[in-house]
Amino acid sequence: MIVGSEERAGIEPPAPSPTLALVRRSSIERKLRDNGDELKRAREDIRVSTEQLEQLTGEADEARIRNLVSETPLAEQSFQEASRHAETMRRHHTELQQRIEALEARQDALLDQMSGS
Repeated sequence: MIVGSEERAGIEPPAPSPTLALVRRSSIERKLRDNGDELKRAREDIRVSTEQLEQLTGEADEARIRNLVSETPLAEQSFQEASRHAETMRRHHTELQQRIEALEARQDALLDQMSGS
């Protein structure tokens, strides 16, 4: 049979079965639940990350001031180390923000699929 031959013969193609629509909806709902769970975890991770970032940034600022005042190699080393830790946490925090944005976009897409099915 040639694809589209029913249309040329004036016969309408069969409508999707109700079972298929229920399976599709169930699949979307499962994906939404999974995505929602992942989004909750990511939001908790970013909450913790924000607190840690604030702490590490404060420590780096204090180390910078101590370095400026004392001008010793040990103070410089302490400042560099604190700055590296703060920067690493800043990158992690940014990655979490991007992950949350991606999960929210996926959630929107799944909701659009559900409303369209």
